[in-house]
Amino acid sequence: MPHPTRFATLRAVLTLAAMALVAVGLPACYTYPTPYGYATPASFDRSWEAAVGALADNGLAITSQDRDSGTVSGRRGAIDVVANVRSQSDGSVRVEFTARGDIKQDPGLVDRVSAAYDRRMGR
Repeated sequence: MPHPTRFATLRAVLTLAAMALVAVGLPACYTYPTPYGYATPASFDRSWEAAVGALADNGLAITSQDRDSGTVSGRRGAIDVVANVRSQSDGSVRVEFTARGDIKQDPGLVDRVSAAYDRRMGR
């Protein structure tokens, strides 16, 4: 029959080892929530609304919208910004912003529109 002190020591060591394994394994099991609760890829509708909103967020007056072609245009001063929203064959959505006109008036406008789009998409 094993000595009672040795048995208690062995059990304590095994218990500590098990607790260490659990403590090390728990952080590896945590999954981070997706921003704003969106777990699926961006949909065309959500991307479209974010693109239109991003133009408005930067003070551009919407001059034209053609949802079927995925094109929305806005104007501020002598600068026109066009957003192209396209569904890709793999199910993803591509959004591209371009500026035309006197871009020297506000050279960072397209970058701010793009940043506003990213914020609206939770990125």
